[in-house]
Amino acid sequence: MILYIEGGTKLKEEHNEHQHSDDTLTNRQGHPVTDNQNVRTVGNRGPTTLENYDFLEKISHFDRERIPERVVHARGAGAHGYFESYGTINGEPLSKYTRAKVFTNIEKQTPVFVRFSTVVHGGHSPETLRDPRGFAIKFYTEDGNWDLVGNNLKIFFIRDPLKFPDMVHSFKPDPVTNLQDPERMFDFLCQTPESMHMVTFLFSPWGIPANYREMQGSGVHAYKWVNEEGKGHLVKYHWEPVQGIKNLSQKDADQIQSMNFNHATQDLYEAIERGDYPEWELYVQVIEDHEHPDLDFDPLDPTKLWYKDKFPWHKVGKMVLNKNPENYFAEVEQVAFGTGVLVDGLDFSDDKLLQGRTFSYSDTQRHRVGTNYLQLPINKPKKHVATNQSGGQMDYRTDFGKEQNPHVNYEPSLMGGLKEAKNPGKEHEPYVEGNLKREKISRENNFGQAGETYRRFNDWERSELINNLVSALSTCRKEIQDRMVEHFTQCDEDYGRRVAEGLKNAGTDNRMDEAVTNAEQMGHASDPY
Repeated sequence: MILYIEGGTKLKEEHNEHQHSDDTLTNRQGHPVTDNQNVRTVGNRGPTTLENYDFLEKISHFDRERIPERVVHARGAGAHGYFESYGTINGEPLSKYTRAKVFTNIEKQTPVFVRFSTVVHGGHSPETLRDPRGFAIKFYTEDGNWDLVGNNLKIFFIRDPLKFPDMVHSFKPDPVTNLQDPERMFDFLCQTPESMHMVTFLFSPWGIPANYREMQGSGVHAYKWVNEEGKGHLVKYHWEPVQGIKNLSQKDADQIQSMNFNHATQDLYEAIERGDYPEWELYVQVIEDHEHPDLDFDPLDPTKLWYKDKFPWHKVGKMVLNKNPENYFAEVEQVAFGTGVLVDGLDFSDDKLLQGRTFSYSDTQRHRVGTNYLQLPINKPKKHVATNQSGGQMDYRTDFGKEQNPHVNYEPSLMGGLKEAKNPGKEHEPYVEGNLKREKISRENNFGQAGETYRRFNDWERSELINNLVSALSTCRKEIQDRMVEHFTQCDEDYGRRVAEGLKNAGTDNRMDEAVTNAEQMGHASDPY
């Protein structure tokens, strides 16, 4: 900027480096956003601090973008059932690792409600679309509700919650045309290299499960188990269907969709009605709670697998679904989950994405279902609830003051009212120290496991993966294609080469490597874990 005094004498010349152009990203207050990739954490691994204003404002607005349909996981099916713990892990009592009664009390079956869902698409979208599947379980335990909110795939696209609204926006329809556009999605993904592992799973047959009964479930994140002494271990949850695993090729999915876009909901409902109750066995991986410097990745990174040859799976329980909902809206639509809904003996890890979800989910439910969503029968714990929280829309409780002084709705009090519970075990007290930072984790290793997964796939799964990627990327501009090919090549040279060749020949033959679609052969999925 140049300023002149009267008569034309130059007074000052300076370049304002802080002047922002019209395309500078800001928050809703107009503040320029200098880092839209990382939340602020203690050290680069976390935990996340509450004063992340940009993130809290961004995710709060995102949670309220759809009324009343869920922003994600809109299309769903559900069922009631029970979970029973086997009580042991690798020959030892589970109480060595957790004091949670849902695992240590083998005399009791825990009622559950499970909601399966697609993620990106709307409430009446076809269930054959390529999309992760939600796999959320509400356990009505003797200590209150526990929600395990996961997906069928065991990893995710991103590791920082600040990127979640942008990711979903890129997957959703164009805001102008309202059309699904692969170019928007790959425009985001090609600049998000940690997503390559999830992309590899999603565009393989694992991206279209055959139905809900024959698909896996996973907690995705590392959580913690806490024992009586307050010691914590990192744990990952895996649901394996007793019915076996079955995925679809794109060709088979297209054929099913042409006849029935409700096939997975129908399959689940009819199986339970005829008494063919679906079952899953629960496996866990348990490791010491520290950084594990011997690994080439951070164990808290949700874009990574803990390979079972290094971290064995241990069978700890079974879940059976044996009752269909009586009213879809009252149960499947109004059921509300949250990653923060944990009982004693279960705890969070410092996974940034998990901590971001923990705020977002419950915030969403209060907006979508209402302030008192936990009073609805499907969400209400199956144990006595006594709280001083009250008021708000649709507060329809009638038991005020029956068991304590009705004039005392606070704590502590010498005049009656509710009292604090006795701590059932030593509090878990992890030591946390570090500078507040906006940084990525130090061991990203964005491409190693994606390449390993590619190599572990069966031949027909690799062929399907290449065909599906070429088909989707062929509509994208060349700079997006080139960057995606570069990423795939860093994952595995053969992976990148085949995608590049497919794109080169896409104009003449979009199916360079015809995938196997024989139903008998497709029944045998690989074990990439």
